[in-house]
Amino acid sequence: MSQQCIFCRIATKEINAGIVYEDAHVVAFRDLSPQAPTHVLVIPKRHVGSLSDMVESDAALLAAMMLAAKQVAIAAGLTGGYRVVTNSGPDAGQSVSHFHLHVLGGRPMSWPPG
Repeated sequence: MSQQCIFCRIATKEINAGIVYEDAHVVAFRDLSPQAPTHVLVIPKRHVGSLSDMVESDAALLAAMMLAAKQVAIAAGLTGGYRVVTNSGPDAGQSVSHFHLHVLGGRPMSWPPG
């Protein structure tokens, strides 16, 4: 964990973030700047900078994050569908250097995004 990383501080509950889902590997909480009626971030409890920093041994963590995203969508009642997005690096719009998934739903999504 990094004491400088806001998501690490949320994962350790040093900062209250309104957690909506948690298991042994991940924490999910509402985004402070929602881009859809439902906008939840799913983060690993251990610090990983971005998807680019994941390695083969992180496969189980990646699976846990995707399954957590599904559970968040179910709990939010997103029966019409939802989008799961990750940004890797500043050119993609990653603003916090801690790997995270965005779970977005509650409105029709257009394509292409961004």
